[in-house]
Amino acid sequence: MKIAPATNVVSALTARTQLGQILKRVKKNNERFVVDRRGEPQAVIMSMEDYIKTMAPTPAWLRGIWEASAHRQTSRLTLREINTEIAMARREVRKRRAG
Repeated sequence: MKIAPATNVVSALTARTQLGQILKRVKKNNERFVVDRRGEPQAVIMSMEDYIKTMAPTPAWLRGIWEASAHRQTSRLTLREINTEIAMARREVRKRRAG
């Protein structure tokens, strides 16, 4: 079960004087803060992970690739193994072109 981020409203003065504490809570507790100035919301402070999930979610096709890679355990390849796989694939392409 996924827990939705908590949202808090803070004044601009509080955000300015307590920014370090706010950033800790954003990262640790997945909280969001709306910064209010003279009664009007001005900005939102949220974690990068929350921002990416909310504003730029991973496309379904990429999630599928990641899941397939995890299933085949290719998500654990070393850089050397990755380079070997690339070299083998390039050789196959060259053979098909030449042959």
